[in-house]
Amino acid sequence: MSKKIKALIAVGGTGGHVFPGYNLANHLIEKGFDVDLVTDKRGNKYLKNLQKFNISILPSVPLNKKNIFTIFSSLILIFFFIFRSVLFLLFNRPKIIFGMGGYASFPICIAATILKIKLVIYENNLIIGKANRYLLPFAKKILVSFRELEGIPKRYESKIFEIGNIIKKEILNLPHLDTKNEKKQLIKILVLGGSQAAKIFAEKLPIIFRNCSNKGISLKIYQQCLSIQNDSLNLFYRENNIDCEIFNFSYNLEEYFSKADIAITRSGSSMLAELTNASVPFISIPLPSSADNHQLKNALHYEQKKISFLIEEKDLHQKLLKLIENIYKDNSILNEIIQVQRQYSDKNVYNNINLILKQVLNEKN
Repeated sequence: MSKKIKALIAVGGTGGHVFPGYNLANHLIEKGFDVDLVTDKRGNKYLKNLQKFNISILPSVPLNKKNIFTIFSSLILIFFFIFRSVLFLLFNRPKIIFGMGGYASFPICIAATILKIKLVIYENNLIIGKANRYLLPFAKKILVSFRELEGIPKRYESKIFEIGNIIKKEILNLPHLDTKNEKKQLIKILVLGGSQAAKIFAEKLPIIFRNCSNKGISLKIYQQCLSIQNDSLNLFYRENNIDCEIFNFSYNLEEYFSKADIAITRSGSSMLAELTNASVPFISIPLPSSADNHQLKNALHYEQKKISFLIEEKDLHQKLLKLIENIYKDNSILNEIIQVQRQYSDKNVYNNINLILKQVLNEKN
């Protein structure tokens, strides 16, 4: 592009919103765009060590429906933040805005509508999030990871484009390793805590792994946890003679993907897509408190396609040990999943984005 086009990406405050936005920003920079990213303080904690472009922090609040007073007060704040977003856009006027979901993205996307800036929204879960749901009438295009997405009224179907999951290009380009059918002498398990599971996984899973070890199952554990849990986890695994490698938050998980036979993870859409594209079998444990139970819907989608296992948190102690025991006895269980995973790829996602970009930028308001 001879002249840089300015794009703004608005992301919510969780990793599931931030990282697709970050991946999209990197792609747009490669395409010659001038990119700004807007989030709140929660989202910025994921980005502070990854800055390659301008990051602006704007305050945000969810709509609190606890009672009439909390609804009224949160509405006042939301309208104020929309006003602030309008001022922000008047000084940093982009040609196009991408809303990646989450309530932190909502004010800037509404401000874009007020100023007649082209708006594209992206939804990577299997049920549309609240912020994106409110933005449906104003979006030029609705980009989705899955055609099976629930919650979009039929009148908006003409806006929907299935593009795939916006995940790291490094993961999309990982080579496939050969699978082997012999019985495993050691199971290497990767535990991914993410933004909302590190604490509880570190509390619950080591006990189950100890029970596995007591049954004669040899394990190597790679576990993501909070930094304050490092010492206690290392001590627990050492006392129980379980080989482990403890690590904290990392954006570059590819090195662990290549080491693991199977992963245990929450059911955020981006992480499930990364593991699938990397051909890593996984056990999905949905966050019980996720909005609209969207993590359970994500996990069910992958389980029904025979891409992964699903264990709800309430059944963890009952079912996880048995599953690990079955895998230890029969390695073909994992090989069958890997073969299904290799039939799925999001490699076209960035080409799809390029086509949508061209369409939107050439459209008249």
